[in-house]
Amino acid sequence: MASHKSAVKRAKQNEARRARNRARKTIVKSAVKRVRVALGNNSPEEAQAALRQAIPAIDKAAAKGTIHRKTASRKISRLSSQVDALVAKQQPPPTS
Repeated sequence: MASHKSAVKRAKQNEARRARNRARKTIVKSAVKRVRVALGNNSPEEAQAALRQAIPAIDKAAAKGTIHRKTASRKISRLSSQVDALVAKQQPPPTS
């Protein structure tokens, strides 16, 4: 355990940051899971709505430094691709 004043303060700060980061990661994981569940249900409207909520949560976690910006970008890209594929599959082909 920390024994001098600055080490005690540092330990306290680290614990507070850890709690904030865990909360942000949980929010991101839940948002991603909602998108994946909607994809599994083959529900394009639900998936798009969930993706619209997931993107800001992921971006905020990256902006705050909880997750790496490239990790956030990769998550958003992969989820967007999956939702776009589901939407394209559900729509009838255009008649020409």
